Amino acid sequence: MKIAQIVCAFPPYAGGIGQSAYRLGEILSREHQVSTFTLAPDDGKLPSAPLGVQRVFFLRPKIRFGHGALPLSLPFRLLSYDLLYLHYPFFGTDALILLLTRLKKKQRLIIHYHMDTPALPGIKKILAAPSRFLLKSLIKRAEKIIVSSRDYAENGQLAKSAALYPEKIKAIPFGIETEVFRPKIKTQSQNIAKQATDIIDFVTRRFIKRGGHVLLFVGGLDNAHYFKGLNILLRAIPLVKAPISLNIIGDGDLRPNYEKEVATYGLKQKVRFLGRVSEEELIRQYQSADLLILPSINKHEAFGLVLIEAMSCGLPLIASNLPGMRSVFNDGEQGLYCKAGDVDDLAEKISSLVQDEKRRQQMAKAARALAQEKYAWEKIADKILDEFSE
Repeated sequence: MKIAQIVCAFPPYAGGIGQSAYRLGEILSREHQVSTFTLAPDDGKLPSAPLGVQRVFFLRPKIRFGHGALPLSLPFRLLSYDLLYLHYPFFGTDALILLLTRLKKKQRLIIHYHMDTPALPGIKKILAAPSRFLLKSLIKRAEKIIVSSRDYAENGQLAKSAALYPEKIKAIPFGIETEVFRPKIKTQSQNIAKQATDIIDFVTRRFIKRGGHVLLFVGGLDNAHYFKGLNILLRAIPLVKAPISLNIIGDGDLRPNYEKEVATYGLKQKVRFLGRVSEEELIRQYQSADLLILPSINKHEAFGLVLIEAMSCGLPLIASNLPGMRSVFNDGEQGLYCKAGDVDDLAEKISSLVQDEKRRQQMAKAARALAQEKYAWEKIADKILDEFSE
């Protein structure tokens, strides 16, 4: 079957939608002929597509605003495909897809619904209005709606559609390569090596960690990812009594604002901006940290790919108690939920875990086990291929 995957962003752009679309395209390419249509970066430079099986076409529409666009030639390029796989949201382009599927009745449509858009800032809210109006029609036209969790579908903008078309809703979480994202490997084949490792672990627990625990934040620092809640985390750090530091991975146009906040709160000695890093360095940061913090503020965060990356590396979590996110892990087992937007609650949760080494170690083991059991890509791949093969 010829499948056209349509998505607003794609690697090398750093973001969950693009990263998952790339991986899903590779999975579908095992049994189908897949072409991915996506926007070229804003800077005008045409990137080289990631190495893979799927064909990738970078679009340069004249009508574009951020991750929304009207690539008017796209419908004509999609006529030869048997099935359209639209990643939502893709403002503007979704209208073209709906028009095409109405004109060409036999062309099938599957929607991968990534997130609600309840609180877009400024002019983006106005530009997104037509998409919200068309969403009901898109869902009615689609054969299936893939979501990361049924919890998210039933507690957001999809709630009415989920009630009207429950048979269309297919809950499939994102996956992680658990053999790549993994805890540090400790070689203990000899008694001497084991004793040395035990000594290092003892010193780390009793002395080094008492001198400061490392928190990790991973997310885009641009307007498109304003909802990640980094400002909430920065405000919470001064309230934590235990000595801590924070490493921030990510970059974007909001970084200068966050750097000003760091200076305002007197956190220059505690906070490091690491920018964009390689996958190898990202994994190293997961392995070296004590907690991953994802304090997202609203339903723009539907899952949090970094949560399963961290768990796969054996890192406990603190994340907002929001629909979708709260289905990724179990509160009190692999980490803790915090109230979205609540600085005091976040500080309290951080304090409770950095002061309890035993509990963090238990959560670390549970996090790795859950990642292997529920989120290994091969298990997710089977579910995706089953849905497209029906």
